[in-house]
Amino acid sequence: MKKWIFYLIVILAMSSGLAKAHPDEEKAEGKYVQVKESLRLAAEQGDATAQNNLGEMFLYGDGVTQDTQEAVKWFRLAAKQGHANAQFNLGLSYGNGQGVTQDYQEAVKWFRSAAEQGHAKAQFSLGISYTNGQGVSQNFEEAMKWFRSAAEQGDAVAQYNLGLIYLDGQIATQNYQEAVKWFHLAAKQGHAKAQFNLGVSYGNGQGVAQDYQEAVKWFRSAAEQGHAKAQYYLGLSYANRQGVTQDYQEAVKWFRLAAKQGDATAQNSLGLRYDLGQGVTQDYVRAYMWFNLATVNGQNDAQEYRDKVAQRMTPAQIVEAQKLAHDCKKSNYMNCD
Repeated sequence: MKKWIFYLIVILAMSSGLAKAHPDEEKAEGKYVQVKESLRLAAEQGDATAQNNLGEMFLYGDGVTQDTQEAVKWFRLAAKQGHANAQFNLGLSYGNGQGVTQDYQEAVKWFRSAAEQGHAKAQFSLGISYTNGQGVSQNFEEAMKWFRSAAEQGDAVAQYNLGLIYLDGQIATQNYQEAVKWFHLAAKQGHAKAQFNLGVSYGNGQGVAQDYQEAVKWFRSAAEQGHAKAQYYLGLSYANRQGVTQDYQEAVKWFRLAAKQGDATAQNSLGLRYDLGQGVTQDYVRAYMWFNLATVNGQNDAQEYRDKVAQRMTPAQIVEAQKLAHDCKKSNYMNCD
């Protein structure tokens, strides 16, 4: 999708009259208007790429008032000329019921048109349609065919999805080595979920020789992108001295990041660090708080840990910890320190 940059010129009423926009802003705005007008003119003259780009502008409200019906109009015009990206966009519009009545069969029709031209995202979407039986009869073999076509073109989402399919073994024969292969390809493109799953594969020695250092490498890559479970696993690696030198402060850092995303296992682990004074100053109130949050979020062991630490606390400390837990949860984990 082409992104069009434009500037909103704010005209302020001043006592001496109207403030003038900066000359550079005037030029930028004028240039943008010219581009938009040129694009519409090209689209009206039948240029398929211009029609698709104009459709995307209306779809996202990019420089124009958002109008999904208008977007569909331009996508259709381009799609009928065989423009693969427009065909994909039109398929998405039908699949999502965006600007048009939802119609999975029509979505599949346009996904197929684009997929047969080699459009990777359309191939992946067609695979999803066959997997879910939406707009077509459910057919896992056909789904795998299209997933593989997209993955072999380098589509990271398709590669990750193919890895999950081989890991799970539900719609294809389970094959851990194949799973690792596709996770690795997606991970190298920066796909956080693939990086996490690749780290798990190395940590468990599943489909690849066990290698804790390699596991940590991929956990870190995903964790730095904000993947909560990868942050937890990276913290666990530091706490358990797996693939890295033991460092409780570093473990606490990563547990905290995951805990603040609502990860119950990380909340429980953070509670343990406060309970034991590992990487942080021992603090039973904070330990109780995190155990309590982990309990609410479904961590099985947390309630037992919470009740044990409560035996070492005064009633006033328990009330304080409960209030901290309430405030933390209410703030969506933003006010927990």
